[in-house]
Amino acid sequence: MSLVASRIGVTVGRAELLRDLSLVAECARVLAVVGPSGAGKSTLLRVWAGEQAPSAGELRFDGRPLAQVHPTSLARMRAVLPQASALRFPLTALEVATLGRLPHPGRGETRRDRDIAWAALELAEVAHLAERLAPTLSGGEQQRVQLARVLAQIWEPSPEHPRRYLLLDEPTANLDPGHAVRILARLRQFVRATDTALVLVLHDLGAASQCADDLALLHAGRCVAHGEPADVLTPERLEACFGARFDLVPAPAGRGFAVLPRPPDDLHA
Repeated sequence: MSLVASRIGVTVGRAELLRDLSLVAECARVLAVVGPSGAGKSTLLRVWAGEQAPSAGELRFDGRPLAQVHPTSLARMRAVLPQASALRFPLTALEVATLGRLPHPGRGETRRDRDIAWAALELAEVAHLAERLAPTLSGGEQQRVQLARVLAQIWEPSPEHPRRYLLLDEPTANLDPGHAVRILARLRQFVRATDTALVLVLHDLGAASQCADDLALLHAGRCVAHGEPADVLTPERLEACFGARFDLVPAPAGRGFAVLPRPPDDLHA
């Protein structure tokens, strides 16, 4: 099954944020959405999350229109991590992760819920911070705790919700390079093992090329290219979208490449 956006348009006032945009996120695969600032990446994620109604087009979860999916059912099979999700309440990291279990029958109060929350903290590399108060953690640590929360939300399937969807907006924005590369690799393993569809909004083009099965390049509200990363991220297309020239260097591990922007010629002097 899949998560489908069909000919989506979003207009706010006179601004056309998305135009005739169609994408499919398939289970057990990673779809990375990239593009310059203002391209419509976060808007697309909000539409897919059901947080912003499209002005045109249709969204479907497992073949059903999004509007026909009950909110509780949606919360059990789809989890969303926005760019910023600061928590000021004095909850421990484990308690924050356990919040992800609220849509489920145990409502975060069973031993199973706590075991899932703990496993999610381990995947996000913050289990050692389980008893720390979340507001006292660094920005990167808080981001990983919030990632654990959304992972706990869709950790396991149920008979009525065998497919799951994970929507993450810049999940590695506050992470150091070591944590970022490990977290993306762990997420890739998770979606393979659990048949989950993962949609990632990323600014790091190199990281996107290395972790994604499918890549969508957005520009001015449109999807200008969609497919395998090597086919989408060409120097010519990147220059047209970002207004800069790029060099693409194959990664030593054999998957993806480094995307290196060139400084303007007038800065070489």
